[in-house]
Amino acid sequence: MKKTFKLNIEGKHRDRVLEATKHEIRKYVKRQRRVPLPAGVDYWDFDCRFGSSEASATAVHFATLTALIDAAAQAGDDAFYLEILAKPGYRGARAASAEPVD
Repeated sequence: MKKTFKLNIEGKHRDRVLEATKHEIRKYVKRQRRVPLPAGVDYWDFDCRFGSSEASATAVHFATLTALIDAAAQAGDDAFYLEILAKPGYRGARAASAEPVD
């Protein structure tokens, strides 16, 4: 998903537009996670970029998207650019704990 979301739309309340935007993003992520995994892949991971425009977008962690969207709305921005691309994710081995298990 590569899209510029407008927050100020004539005739619509800004808070409702913000909630609809978040809903659209969540719906896209849920749809991508339902796609069957290729062989050897553990889960779907996401590469994300966020900014006021496509040119100024920087790489961000997926878990921080909602906070960044809220911050953009609080700052009074008219729009923001969001790019979310699914990629295969691989789980690493857990580190062994120093304490013995009884």
